Amino acid sequence: MRRRSFIAAAAALAAFPAATAGPTGLSLGEVIHADDFSAGLDQWLLQAHRPGIVSAAGGILDIDVPAGTSLWFRPRLSGAIAIRYEAMMVAEGGPNDRLSDLNAFWMAHDPVAPNGDALARARTGKFEDYDDLILYYVGQGGNSNTTTRFRRYTGRVGDRPLLPENDRRLPADMLVGNVWQTVTLAAVGPRIRYWRDDRLLFDFIDPEPLTSGHFALRTTQSHLRVRNFRVHRAGYI
Repeated sequence: MRRRSFIAAAAALAAFPAATAGPTGLSLGEVIHADDFSAGLDQWLLQAHRPGIVSAAGGILDIDVPAGTSLWFRPRLSGAIAIRYEAMMVAEGGPNDRLSDLNAFWMAHDPVAPNGDALARARTGKFEDYDDLILYYVGQGGNSNTTTRFRRYTGRVGDRPLLPENDRRLPADMLVGNVWQTVTLAAVGPRIRYWRDDRLLFDFIDPEPLTSGHFALRTTQSHLRVRNFRVHRAGYI
């Protein structure tokens, strides 16, 4: 199984150029990880509060779930990186087709786990289960598509600071159903950024930047599709 995962990952890397264009202000370099979602979920760890449908085939990761779900990318990331993928919130009348919560954790680590491994401890998928991690978080279209927020988790339960400038409520910052958007998350030194297509939503300066950790796709009671996942070495222009 792991050999199949390695072969699939190598094929996915070969499918992407060494460098590609990014949103304004971001330089994308070598692709260091990729998944074309043609060979299952070997590169991912699922944590789900209630059973749902999570599958990867034909170039599409499909997440159709009734409750809190985190899908963790198994390789640990480090250094100056940008994570990019295309995502669509499905609104076709299905039981979980609620336009809400295209979310992500990145540079996540667990301060009490060996080597800070955010995947070392089993978690249920409930949102509160992740309060004790240190990470960056964006919840795009949260609270039934009324908020888009960035937070830096502190590792202290119940302490998820939200700065006023990182609490966005404009319609342009929310989700649109059945439309592919490109998500770009960057952690380059102390400057942490998040783009939706070419629109920069968050630009955060961290005095104690997180330079390594795990990435997760995160949602709750929704149906989303993801394609063309890759992780680049990155810098700012």
